[in-house]
Amino acid sequence: MMLDRIREGLLRKAGLNEQQIGEALQMERESGQTLDQILVAKSYLPEGRALDFFGEFLGMEVRRSLDGVSVPGPFIQNVPVQFARTHHLVALEQTDRLVKVATCHPLNVQPMDDLATMMGREVEAVLAPKSEIAGLINRAYRHKADGVDEALGDIEEQDIVGLAATIEESEDLLDVANKAPIIKLVNMLLFQALKLRASDIHLQPYPDRLQVRMRIDGVLYDTEAIPKKAQEAIISRVKVMGKMDIAERRLPQDGRASIRIGDGDVDVRISSVPVQSGERIVFRILDKTTKVYSLDQIGLADRDREIIERYIDYSHGIIFVTGPTGSGKTTTLYACLQKINAPSLNILTIEDPVEYNLEGISQVQVNVKKGLTFANGLRSFLRQDPDVMMVGEVRDNETADIAIRAALTGHLVFSTVHTNDSASTVTRMLDIGVEPYLVSSSLLLVIAQRLVRTICPRCKELLVPDKKQRFQIEDLKLSLDQFADGKIWVGRGCDDCFHSGFSGRTAIYEIMPIDSVIQEQIVNKASASVIKRGALERGLRTLRMDGVEKVLHGITTPEEVLRVTQLDVF
Repeated sequence: MMLDRIREGLLRKAGLNEQQIGEALQMERESGQTLDQILVAKSYLPEGRALDFFGEFLGMEVRRSLDGVSVPGPFIQNVPVQFARTHHLVALEQTDRLVKVATCHPLNVQPMDDLATMMGREVEAVLAPKSEIAGLINRAYRHKADGVDEALGDIEEQDIVGLAATIEESEDLLDVANKAPIIKLVNMLLFQALKLRASDIHLQPYPDRLQVRMRIDGVLYDTEAIPKKAQEAIISRVKVMGKMDIAERRLPQDGRASIRIGDGDVDVRISSVPVQSGERIVFRILDKTTKVYSLDQIGLADRDREIIERYIDYSHGIIFVTGPTGSGKTTTLYACLQKINAPSLNILTIEDPVEYNLEGISQVQVNVKKGLTFANGLRSFLRQDPDVMMVGEVRDNETADIAIRAALTGHLVFSTVHTNDSASTVTRMLDIGVEPYLVSSSLLLVIAQRLVRTICPRCKELLVPDKKQRFQIEDLKLSLDQFADGKIWVGRGCDDCFHSGFSGRTAIYEIMPIDSVIQEQIVNKASASVIKRGALERGLRTLRMDGVEKVLHGITTPEEVLRVTQLDVF
């Protein structure tokens, strides 16, 4: 009873009401979960506030970010990745007698005791967000063998027959101990992809093998080669995961699966297409355990961030983010929503699919089969008393028309479009049949963006550019005098970055506020080139200009900027 009273007092300090305190204490007794897990899971406290609260109460250090931390080698050797991921524990530093370990569950002490035994040292806990811990674990274990080779070695003929067993609703990838080798292999490939931050896995059949390829930072790399004899079984297994028809091999199919890693969820989109040597499978991975970036983490120059922050505070109007598939548009939109998210606002999103879970925001997933399209979802939103709405994509006249009319009737609307630059977004709205006066009076801001790979920090070095690099610098209208000592930053290539010289990505931006001049040009149906030329004269910075600035700051290379902005020459 005494303990309950202490906890009750504790929960009052956290600002919980009587009902929440009663529910939290009852759940703690019945579920076996710790109090900190319950408070976050039930959304009584956001994770950040829960960490600060328990950090202060227990006298523990709280770290918001684990960027740049190097995990001690003994931790990686002695602690299985399954244990680290399941309990969200990772070592930050180590001395002869002590290991500093990051955790997001301060009251869950049993795993800490187990860890102390594994490491043979005392453990001191530091609090950090779950997403930061997951990211650091992935980076730390990136090069440690992860069971793919072992699973490949286990594949034998008898395992391959009659494999298409049932699958649980959401299967834990780390629970591989008693699985058949094929199931283990597919799980391990997915886990390897998550460790390497891959966005897609390709299973490409060749006459002699099934080649696994992974897209990391936008570039495909060959990884494992699986024996041809296991191809049919693996494809059957994947189809079972995606609830697809395993007997249909002549038509393309789509499926989806939800998998667990410890207690984090990952959504997988699966696509199969019949090709010459079998069926080609592509997984698109949406890791919901990754963090949602804020506006100051996505590569915006200060002046660009200030423009965006000014416009996202408007009470009504429409803001478009534009760029090709995979250019980080959703990340930018989420960063904007995160910035304005407050209890006083009703924020609704309709997406295809919902990529990350945003706390305090109602997210709806498109379901075309059931008749829930972007346009229908938007119509329903208008009856939900919204302040801010996000529409995954404006694809047609109907969606555009509803979004723009919503913006005119006092709502702030965010959306994405597929166009090459900021000015052509304006003309696209006119092309799909929206009246010019509606576009001109509702549009606030257009953000065009592309992703460029960033130079690997581990193998970054200053070099005198060779002939090819000098041509690239000239193509960007730069001269060597603009670089210190005439040298440019490049990545030499190391194990950490697959010898590519790049690790991670950042965005380059072109941000065009819709001023009175552009509003007039829209009404007069001016072409995209006329709008852009005028905007340039008034200070617009194009994608390539922003890219050039990132080259001069040593963030990326001239080659990368040229690769993603070839259509941006003006």
